[in-house]
Amino acid sequence: MITRPRIKHAAAAAAGAIMALAFAPYSIVPLAVLCPAILIWLWRDATPRQAAWHGFWFNAGTFAVGTYWLYISIHGFGEAPLWIAFGLMAGLVGIMALYGFALGYVVARFLPPRGLLRLLVGIPAAWVLIEWWRGWFLTGFAWLSLGYSQTDTWLAGYAPIFGVYGITAILVVSAGALVALIEGTRRQRIIAAVVALLLWVNGAPLLSLPWTHANGPAVSVAVVQGAIPQDQKWQDANRETTLNLYRDLTRGALGARVIVWPEAAPPDLASNLADYLLDLYHDAHAHGSALVMGILRADGDNYYNSVLSLGESVGWYSKHHLVPFAEFFPVPSFVRSWLRLNSLPYADFERGAARQPPLDAGGLKLAASICYEDAYGSSELAALAGADVLVNVTNDAWFGHSSARYQHFQIARMRAIEARRYLIRAANDGVSGIIGPFGDVVAMAPEYRPTVLKASIVPRRGLPPYAWYGNWLIICLAGTTLLLALVWRRLGSR
Repeated sequence: MITRPRIKHAAAAAAGAIMALAFAPYSIVPLAVLCPAILIWLWRDATPRQAAWHGFWFNAGTFAVGTYWLYISIHGFGEAPLWIAFGLMAGLVGIMALYGFALGYVVARFLPPRGLLRLLVGIPAAWVLIEWWRGWFLTGFAWLSLGYSQTDTWLAGYAPIFGVYGITAILVVSAGALVALIEGTRRQRIIAAVVALLLWVNGAPLLSLPWTHANGPAVSVAVVQGAIPQDQKWQDANRETTLNLYRDLTRGALGARVIVWPEAAPPDLASNLADYLLDLYHDAHAHGSALVMGILRADGDNYYNSVLSLGESVGWYSKHHLVPFAEFFPVPSFVRSWLRLNSLPYADFERGAARQPPLDAGGLKLAASICYEDAYGSSELAALAGADVLVNVTNDAWFGHSSARYQHFQIARMRAIEARRYLIRAANDGVSGIIGPFGDVVAMAPEYRPTVLKASIVPRRGLPPYAWYGNWLIICLAGTTLLLALVWRRLGSR
């Protein structure tokens, strides 16, 4: 029997760390139920303070193991001093752990101390609300949301209805049911088992529902993966070599209706590459192809991380969700001066508009996202009504040969499932691929080497329920059920 608080904190941290293995590339799916169940069990009879610290250490374990690759980006490629790299990593882990702290406090302070109302209603509702808040507050960090672990299970069938947070809710209900099976009465065990079983089994028929319809015949597409090493990408001596590589690879893809390059593929501003881009456009147009590329652009003194489409017309999409301490620096001016003196990045990109129309390319309407923007599913919904294909350009080479790229690819798969559309994903050195509307991987490029990936996709129209309501449906349901649990406890105490 675990009695000492420090041992319980260690158990919570260990459970959280192990839960990181539920996500890609390991995808040990049962851990997404077992590890939260351990935390829920640790919350039994805990004071609000004890429960808060259990939640803190659980989240700390998850993010310490699940986002270790930040060190590679900050220190390895960003060349920040070791103390800055570890300081930023510890800061992120600490902030993420505070969400677990808040969750534990709410559970112990406001929910019934025992019973199915706590395990199957209150805790899942509170978990979803805290997880959603984590993915939204102060630009948010939605990485490692629990539902992403289920791209290959029956629970993915709920994504077009409730989004990824709906899947999180079902996983936490299942974790609560597991605790009820261990410590509940006979009646509670039966109810918990039936509820969990129904939730999982009903996911199977939902998984096969198309929700959208074909909007034309199959279209050929190609992804150009340059695989330029990140430490060489922006060196002036390699500029022409990189430009020539992408031009030569693109010539091998001509004839495909749409050809997609990764994020910031050309190592220069678009305004400095006018002749290069014009030549590419003429070659592509002569073969019936449209080009879609990640590229940096300047507008006066403002700089944007953008996607350029060269098809029937010229179109731009500019990144809205910028990465803190990479694309913008929320620090005072004296800190910027210090960064500049130490040859560290310090300049900001500008945000694109929150709502931007789909890009026209090759007769398709593309809902574009750049890098980790695809971790914000609801932000893509505004363009979805007019789009028949999703496209994501990224550069996960910043994180080396770590698990980050596979976690990110899993997130992209969830976006395709929610929207029930094909998704074209172009990454600098992987994972580049074509994802089907059910999350299936239609084609995948070999990693870490230059290649052209070709496949066929079918444009699709129509809006699943999630596309209509976004996260508000599951958030309202979670808020209502949590309120009912709070009222029930108050009535019970009287």
